[in-house]
Amino acid sequence: MPRYRWVVWGLSWVAYATYYTGRKGLSVTKKALHDQLGVSEAALGAIDTAFLAAYSLGQFLSGFLGDRIGSRRLVGAGMLASAALCAAFGASGTALVFAVLFCLNGLAQSTGWPGTTRAMAEWTTRENRGSVMAFWATCYQVGGVAATALAAFLLGRYGWRWAFIGPALCMGAVGVAVWVWLAPGPSAAGEAASERRHAQLAVLKNPVLWCYGASYCFIKFIRYALLFWLPYYLAKRQGYGEAQAGYVSTAFEVGGVLGVITFGIASDRLRRYSRSLLSATGLVGLMAALLLYTRIGSTSVSANVLGLALVGAALFGPDALLSGAASQDAGGPHAAATATGFVNGMGSLGSVLEGIVVPAVSKRWGWDAVFQLFVGMALLAALCLVPTLRPKPAS
Repeated sequence: MPRYRWVVWGLSWVAYATYYTGRKGLSVTKKALHDQLGVSEAALGAIDTAFLAAYSLGQFLSGFLGDRIGSRRLVGAGMLASAALCAAFGASGTALVFAVLFCLNGLAQSTGWPGTTRAMAEWTTRENRGSVMAFWATCYQVGGVAATALAAFLLGRYGWRWAFIGPALCMGAVGVAVWVWLAPGPSAAGEAASERRHAQLAVLKNPVLWCYGASYCFIKFIRYALLFWLPYYLAKRQGYGEAQAGYVSTAFEVGGVLGVITFGIASDRLRRYSRSLLSATGLVGLMAALLLYTRIGSTSVSANVLGLALVGAALFGPDALLSGAASQDAGGPHAAATATGFVNGMGSLGSVLEGIVVPAVSKRWGWDAVFQLFVGMALLAALCLVPTLRPKPAS
C-alpha cells in the first residue's frame, strides 16, 4: 500500500496543475475580448471578481465537504463541472454571460486545493510533509505556466474561443482519471465521524490558522493580480504582442517553482524554525523583489523575465508553505481539507478585491502605483505572521 502513495502524489499533482487550464484562459484573452467583443476593462475586472468571490466562498464549503466525502469524489466532480463551464464560456459572446459562467466556474474550481491537499495529507507525515509538499506544490506553478502557454498558443493559432474549449477537454480527461485511480491514504482508515467533526470545529478556533489566513489574504491579492493582469500589463504598458506577453508572463510562475521547492525543503531541514517564520522571511524578500522589478522591468525583455522570476520565487515560497504544509499541520489528520480550505478561503478574499482595486488604481494613478501597492501588501502579509513566529517544535 505505501507504494501507492506515488500514484496519489502524481495524480493529485497532475489534477491540480490541470485545474489551472480552467482559469488562465481569461487572463490571456482579456485584450482579445476587449478588442474583438468590446468588453471593457471594468467588465473584465468584474468577471474576475465574480470568479474569485465564488472561489473564495467555495473554498470554505469544499474544505468541510472534502473531509466528509473524500478527495476522489470532490476533485473528480469539480474538474468535470469546471470543464463543462469553460467549454460554455468559449461558446458564449457577452460580458454578462461570461460573468455568470465564470462565477459558477469559481465554485467548481474551489474543489481543487482542499481536495488535493486532503489527499496529500493522507499520504504524508508531519516529518516529511514540508519536503514532499515542496515538490508537489510545484503543481500550481507548472500548471500555471503550462496553462498560460497553452492558452496563448490556442489564442494565436485558433482564436480566443479555443483558449477555453481546449483546456476544457484536458480537465475532463483528468477528472475521469481522478474518479478511477485516486484512493484514500492509510491515515484515513478508521476515522471516526465524531473525531472529524471535532477537528473541523477546532479549525475555526485556532488563532494560528486565522493568522495564516490573514497573511494569505494579502499574498493572494498580489498573486492573483499578477496572474490575471500581467499579460494585459505587458501588452498595454510594455508594448509586447499578445502572444509574447502571455509567454513572458510565465516567468513569474517559473521563478515560483524554485521558490516553492527551496522553502519547502528548508521547512523540514531547519527544524528550529517554524514554517511561518520562513514565510515571513520570504515576504520581506518579496518586497525587495517587487521594488527591483519596478526599476529593471522596462529596460529589456531579459530584465523583465529575470525580475518576474525573482518576484515569483519570493512570493510562491511563502504562499505554498502557508496554504499547504503549515495548514495541513495545523488541521491535523482529521481536518486537513478544512484547514487548507479555511486558509485558502480567507486568502481568496484578497484575490476578490484585486479585480476591483487593480483596474481602479491603474486607471487613476498608473501601473507604477499598482506595484507600490503590492509592496505594501507584502509588508502587511509579513506582519500578520508575527504572532505565530516561534521555534518549530521538535518532532
